[in-house]
Amino acid sequence: MIKLRLKRFGKKGEASFRIVLMNSADRRDGRPLEELGFYNPRTDEVKLDVPGIIKRLKQGAQPTDTVRDILRRANVFDQLKAEI
Repeated sequence: MIKLRLKRFGKKGEASFRIVLMNSADRRDGRPLEELGFYNPRTDEVKLDVPGIIKRLKQGAQPTDTVRDILRRANVFDQLKAEI
């Protein structure tokens, strides 16, 4: 199954995350199929490739719970419903 999930990077104690498209069986920090955004939990900074995320959601990619919350706060699901 293809999932939208977080990939950790950064120094110990100062983690940041990339929102990536990966096979669910791959390891967390493995090679992603595509990088679609950035999330910094310390500053709540979020940068998203919204057209790319909407395209992948339409193709059947499933977001993890944390990524779903990030996308909900960025109103990505509202844009997805507007396109359907």
